[in-house]
Amino acid sequence: MEPVKVIPCLDMKDGRVVKGVHFVGLRDAGDPVENARFYREAGADEVTMLDITATVEGRGTRLAWARDVAAALGDVPLTVGGGISSLEDIAALFDVGVSKVSMNSAAVRRPELVREAATAYGSGRVVVAIDGRRNPELPSGFEVVVSGGQKGTGLDCVEWARACEDLGAGALLPTSMDGDGTLAGYDLPFTRAVADAVAVPVIASGGAGTLDHFREAVVDGGAAAVLAASVFHFRTFSVREVKEYLARHGIPVRL
Repeated sequence: MEPVKVIPCLDMKDGRVVKGVHFVGLRDAGDPVENARFYREAGADEVTMLDITATVEGRGTRLAWARDVAAALGDVPLTVGGGISSLEDIAALFDVGVSKVSMNSAAVRRPELVREAATAYGSGRVVVAIDGRRNPELPSGFEVVVSGGQKGTGLDCVEWARACEDLGAGALLPTSMDGDGTLAGYDLPFTRAVADAVAVPVIASGGAGTLDHFREAVVDGGAAAVLAASVFHFRTFSVREVKEYLARHGIPVRL
C-alpha cells in the first residue's frame, strides 16, 4: 500500500481562505500565504487550493494567488482548481509553479478537456473534482453538482468517475456536498462508491471532524489520500497528529 497523503485544502474567496458548511455560510480562515507556510512546516504531503467563486463569477483562477501560494509552499506540491476552462488556463497555472490542476465544472461542460490536459501534461498532473449530493433517482444514489454546488447536472457520480478515468484523469477528488464542513465524518458510501468504480487514486473530501474520520476514509472509504479544511485551519488537529494517528492504526504515511 502506498503511503496515504494528508492534504490541507485552501478554499479561496476575495483573496482569503474561507470555510463554510454545505458550500455556504463562509467564514474567514486566514491569509493563504501564511496558511501555506504553516502547512509546509507542518508536513503536508500536498496542498489543494480551490478558487471557489471563479466559475460562478465567470472568470479564470487568480494567477497571483496561485503564484504566491506555490512560492510559499516550496517543494510541497500545489493543486489548483476553480475557473479552469482551457489548456491555456492550465499552462498559465503551471507557469507560476502549480504542480497539478483540478477541474470540475469545466470537465462536465467539455469532458474532452480532461483528455487534452492529460495528453499535454500527463495524467499525474490532472485531477477531476466531483462534487456530489444524494439523489435517489440515479443508479449510484449520488448526483454531480457544479458551479460551487449551485447546479445539479443529472449525471450519476459513479458513471462520471469512470468516464473521467477513461479520459485520462490521474486522480479523483469526490466531495460530498451533504458532508462538507459538518465535521460529522466523510461521506463513506459516496467515497467508497467512487473508489470501487475506478483504479486511480481517490482523495476523500468533505466532513472530517475527528481523527478517526481520517482512518475511516482509508479503511472504509477506500481513499488513497485524505483532504480536510476546517480541522486544519482552525487548528483542531495538526497534519502531524493525523499522520501519527493513521500510523498507529497500521496505515502507511510519510512522517
